[in-house]
Amino acid sequence: MLTNAAKAGEPQRYNPRMGESPTPLPSFGAPSPSSEESRPPLVPLAIGAGAVLVIVVLFIVFGRSGSNQTNASAAVDPYAANLAIASPTMSTADNFAGQQQTYIEGKITNNGSKNLNNVVLQILFRDSLGQVVQKETQRLQLITTREPYIDTAPLSPSSPLKPGQTREFRLTFEHVSSDWNTQLPEISVLRTSTS
Repeated sequence: MLTNAAKAGEPQRYNPRMGESPTPLPSFGAPSPSSEESRPPLVPLAIGAGAVLVIVVLFIVFGRSGSNQTNASAAVDPYAANLAIASPTMSTADNFAGQQQTYIEGKITNNGSKNLNNVVLQILFRDSLGQVVQKETQRLQLITTREPYIDTAPLSPSSPLKPGQTREFRLTFEHVSSDWNTQLPEISVLRTSTS
């Protein structure tokens, strides 16, 4: 309720009781009554730091062993040195569903002394910076017919690649990374099976 003085335009006096709050206001920067309550939770912080450390260590260990494993598995198969991949070319075409497929065709020669029953290849697609953006592992598919369409079949004990023989092959990719630099990917032999 306003007094007559306030109605007349005179300044109102400050009432100290209006500034007092029934609940205590927080005092920023002032020490709290109990230092035990304000300590940060050490156990959850230690668990979080430990988890981050474990993830970093695993990333370093498996990141290094993964790159070495690729090189080691290519070097493990001694018969791979007897295979020559020549004249690789690339093409694209739409399949019956209207999706674009990418093909790599070439020739493979068995320069060894054994029948080749199976070949597993690794294909590395790179970006403009030379980074691997897609890594595929495929079984080698030999071209069996070209008319009325190209048909392929894998090597097998009943249809091997004999010593000294050269055959055409085709690899099919339903999806290639949009970051690919459109250059011919690296093709390497991972594993072979001989008889």
